[in-house]
Amino acid sequence: MNRVFFIILGVFSIVFADEHYAKLEPYESIIIKSEVNGNVIEAKSNLEGKVVNGVYIRVDDKLDKLDLKHTQDSLELIKKMISVNQNILPPLKRSFEKKRQLYLKVSPLSSSSISQKESLYAAFVAAKSQYSATLEKILNLKNQKVTLEQKIDLLKDRISKKNIRAKNRYLYALNVKKGEFVNVGMPIATLKDLSRAKLTIYLSSDELKNLKSKKIYLDGKVTNLKFNKIWRVADSKNISSYKAEIVLKPIANFSKLIKVEVK
Repeated sequence: MNRVFFIILGVFSIVFADEHYAKLEPYESIIIKSEVNGNVIEAKSNLEGKVVNGVYIRVDDKLDKLDLKHTQDSLELIKKMISVNQNILPPLKRSFEKKRQLYLKVSPLSSSSISQKESLYAAFVAAKSQYSATLEKILNLKNQKVTLEQKIDLLKDRISKKNIRAKNRYLYALNVKKGEFVNVGMPIATLKDLSRAKLTIYLSSDELKNLKSKKIYLDGKVTNLKFNKIWRVADSKNISSYKAEIVLKPIANFSKLIKVEVK
């Protein structure tokens, strides 16, 4: 009886009726690409082949941190300037309102001289201008504050992206070394998710029939496993076969060849 071997991207299955062989693989493999430009100042090659929790690559962020400090200092000054101007704004408004009321009270009186009226009007206009100028200054300062806050967020984000970290991920490959220059989009590491395992096989159209009523056997033993994903479009290389994925609990060792039967 002939067997057809399929090998695709390191995941292969040997199809014989409802019998397949598949390699036990990590649930997910992720290629990490640099999101920043800069010189690599640390690349922890000793962590390759281990589960990583923390920073494993650092790109030079000295200038970013200096810029961040200066920007934060500028923001504090802006906040103080806003506070000072906001404190003097109410007295300026009261003075402007008082001089406006005085001018409105005196201007209709025939007993008041033109020069007196003009003087009161000039005082009212000056007070109003000072109030308006202070209010405008506050608005400009608030706008500068928003701009500085946005810059601080961007700098923090850039610094974070220059300290590449992983959380409970297996560092399969580190593609950069200390002293190298990385560009945006450059592959720098490969991480794998070992929290689960998966098997990928290719089912025939006949095997898909009444699939819900069938059991999955691993190495001859019946399981309660179900297919996590089934591609309903035939595979481009495994002609007339449909890719299917089985997800398993965490295991100690991967890459083992498992016999999968669907019956």
